[in-house]
Amino acid sequence: MDFILHIDKHLADIVNEYHTLTYLILFLIIFAETGFVVTPFLPGDSLLFAAGALIAGGRTDLNIWLMLLILIAASILGNTLNYKLGSFFGAGVFKENNKILKLKYYHDSHEFFEKHGGKAIIFSRFLPIFRTIAPFVAGIAKMPFGRFTLFNVVGGVSWIFSLLISGYLLGQIQWFKDNFDIVIVLIAVVTFIPAVWAAIRSRFQPKKIDEMILPNKD
Repeated sequence: MDFILHIDKHLADIVNEYHTLTYLILFLIIFAETGFVVTPFLPGDSLLFAAGALIAGGRTDLNIWLMLLILIAASILGNTLNYKLGSFFGAGVFKENNKILKLKYYHDSHEFFEKHGGKAIIFSRFLPIFRTIAPFVAGIAKMPFGRFTLFNVVGGVSWIFSLLISGYLLGQIQWFKDNFDIVIVLIAVVTFIPAVWAAIRSRFQPKKIDEMILPNKD
């Protein structure tokens, strides 16, 4: 929580300590958050926004466009790995009392697929927890890999570009510099609202795994 709320300060410390290795560190964080179903707790939205703002503020010599390409690659490769893991392990990894692989996460993600079809891969990018679970569920459901890859690339580019560049542009405005902690909290709250709402709904609409089948639609 401290890392998320003061992510700009922690990022500045990382840059001062590791310099250009910061590219690799942020690559690994984004790759892990999108690539492993057990790591939905890693910062995604706030990290991207803060990285853009940090670069804009002149507190580092990192290049925004190189960072953009590296993190897009991390998000696409991460989702691809997550899809492969889902197709290999299946739904059995989700348990009712598991603190990380909660069964309701699987239920929520499947409901999301039922509503949006393949486009859920794109939409889920902007929703914490969902973006970690969705590609795994797509792998479980055996979504055609070519179709998954199309949605994966579009979603990855859209997510990284929108948040990283937003942070870069807004990070040049003095008000955002002076109130950055507040902005980060607002981003965390806004992005988690859909996930919280879905979790609340799932408690009143329980579903069985064997009753849920990914629809064949776009």
